[in-house]
Amino acid sequence: MKRLLTTLCVGLGLWFSAAALAQTAEPPKDAAPAPAATAPAEAPAAEAAAAAAPAAPEGEAKPAVTVDKGDVAWMMTATLLVILMVLPGLALFYGGLVRSKNMLSVLMQVMVVFSLISVLWAIYGYSLAFGGEGAIIGTLDKVFLMGVTTESLADTFTENVKIPELIFVAFQATFAGITCALIVGSFAERIKFGAVLLFSAIWFTFSYLPIAHMVWGPGGYLLGKGALDFAGGTVVHINAAMAGLVGAYMLGKRIGYGREAMPPHSLTLTMVGASLLWVGWFGFNAGSNLESTAGAALAFLNTLVATAAAVLAWAIGEALLKGKASMLGAASGAVAGLVAITPACGSVGPMGAIVIGLVAGFLCLWGVTGLKKMLGADDSLDVFGVHGVGGIVGALLTGVFAAPGLGGTGAEDFSIASQLLVQAEGVVITMVWSAVVAAIAYKIVDMIIGLRVTEEEEREGLDITYHGESAYNR
Repeated sequence: MKRLLTTLCVGLGLWFSAAALAQTAEPPKDAAPAPAATAPAEAPAAEAAAAAAPAAPEGEAKPAVTVDKGDVAWMMTATLLVILMVLPGLALFYGGLVRSKNMLSVLMQVMVVFSLISVLWAIYGYSLAFGGEGAIIGTLDKVFLMGVTTESLADTFTENVKIPELIFVAFQATFAGITCALIVGSFAERIKFGAVLLFSAIWFTFSYLPIAHMVWGPGGYLLGKGALDFAGGTVVHINAAMAGLVGAYMLGKRIGYGREAMPPHSLTLTMVGASLLWVGWFGFNAGSNLESTAGAALAFLNTLVATAAAVLAWAIGEALLKGKASMLGAASGAVAGLVAITPACGSVGPMGAIVIGLVAGFLCLWGVTGLKKMLGADDSLDVFGVHGVGGIVGALLTGVFAAPGLGGTGAEDFSIASQLLVQAEGVVITMVWSAVVAAIAYKIVDMIIGLRVTEEEEREGLDITYHGESAYNR
């Protein structure tokens, strides 16, 4: 077993090193330029930015680099809003959905995973995601945040308008943190606490960072292809959903699943959590504009109306299928709408956003009912049914409603068919990459410390057996 573990670890290390070295190759000269609203790109220091700028004609002054205090204030606010999404938003949303004996275990997993990834992001994650110009992965030039100072600047989507690189690092750290925390919902109520942390570290390194670089990083493969993912449909939601689905299969079903009732213990807390997610998502989506401009306002409005449309769609769907619309359904619909509009929020018009929300509401309802039965996995809190299905819907429909004729921000020569192919490629790459890395990561963790708790521990509940606490005093 030790030999197998050593072989796997060495293999992963060699693969990752090779990928990093291989990225020195230049992208094809005929590659399409990245759309302005595709994703944030890591920026050099102010001096480097100035040096790289085209020389101004003789006698004409170079445009001055501007750092607007309003943009800085907005990005700090947006970062705080994303933290609110996770703590307490996601934690309470998930916590209310599990049984009371596992409430604290889910809260603990979300909080500690977010904290772990935030630290790893500062140590090496930021550098690998946004450093260098590789097609698949960045470099270690900024490991330990070397060169990131109060003087270094990050690009926005407006030429010569910059923001402090420090706040860009912090903003992107919250994206990495919530992505890994989302996975917790798939294997809730039956996984060892240490296994969650070890898996999160491995998957973050070998799945989140490469996907983030390919979609958002300088020279990234999907960025160069022109893939549109404004705030993380592929990087965050599809990526996390695939890892969660693989985990649900590899850990197996909860004891009594399908035979015993396992209702949420507090839909009140779930509704509070969903509401906090909705509020925080305005920072997630509108903050991805990186400036306090009309672009942020567009993402803000789209986040509002798409989510509202998804809530209505889910409620209508439940009423038609079951005769009653539920609070759990409304909360789930809100999350489905938020997920689906994420990649599209800066590229589509409000009417397109409403259509995306309606489609996501209906399809994600099917995702947690019909599709879940077809897959046969015990995805405890329906991470794939909501984040996977919603992420795919949003990513593909971005390629439709970004068309200027449908109210989107695409160029006049925008081709829906061509963009759909690029969007589909991004979806497939993310799904396959995440699934393969997750399977290897779960296997490594299982060999080192084991994945699943014992039957006795699962029956008693993870709050007491792993944390020595109870969420409620009886």
